[in-house]
Amino acid sequence: MTAATPPSPAPAPRPGAIYFLGRVVLRPLFWVLYRPRIVGRENVPKRGLVLLASNHLASLDTVIIPTAATRPVQFLIKSSYFTGPGILGRFKRWFFTSIGGVPVYRATGRDARAALDAGSSILRAGSVFAVFPEGTRSRDGKLHHGHGGAAWMARDTGATVVPVGLIGTGTVKPFNHLLPGRPRVEVRFGRPLDLSDLDGVPDGKARREITERMMAAIARLSGQERSGSVNASSRD
Repeated sequence: MTAATPPSPAPAPRPGAIYFLGRVVLRPLFWVLYRPRIVGRENVPKRGLVLLASNHLASLDTVIIPTAATRPVQFLIKSSYFTGPGILGRFKRWFFTSIGGVPVYRATGRDARAALDAGSSILRAGSVFAVFPEGTRSRDGKLHHGHGGAAWMARDTGATVVPVGLIGTGTVKPFNHLLPGRPRVEVRFGRPLDLSDLDGVPDGKARREITERMMAAIARLSGQERSGSVNASSRD
């Protein structure tokens, strides 16, 4: 009896026209609303597979990183945005699919692995993929332990890992920068991590080390205190 041929993996989701239209509109709009200070944009390679690993302070983060980066950036997005009922649910599903979003489920197992596989397929297509290793946004402002998914994708694809530090996105209000003494939002792209010394290291140990290097670099860029624990204080 001949074994069944395994199904071909689904093609990597790609941003549609609405993504590029949104960048054209949002870049000047965000400059007016927030006047973000962008540091180290040149650290993001102009070509090839790039994994951006960032801290996460607010919903604004998923918009401000793509508007700050020179290349299109895709994200993992919580699955509820793809499964809502009614007209609003269909609109959200269309919108987040159009921008190349990848649904991620909070549960572990097959669904979580599917999201990681989708992220890896986007990277292998030569794109830029962004992740929040903490898993959810930090409500206490501290930088929490990173989960292993980002390191798994980096190890799986060989992508260049660029740490990102976001400052002020959790507390900023539109036009805050117009008030004297108010801090501005900052997006800091760090230097790519050197992971060459991990070649030949067993996968589990290598992923733990990559995760630690990611979080240490993010902490240096963002200036956040590290909590020493997993982030369990946020649901989104």
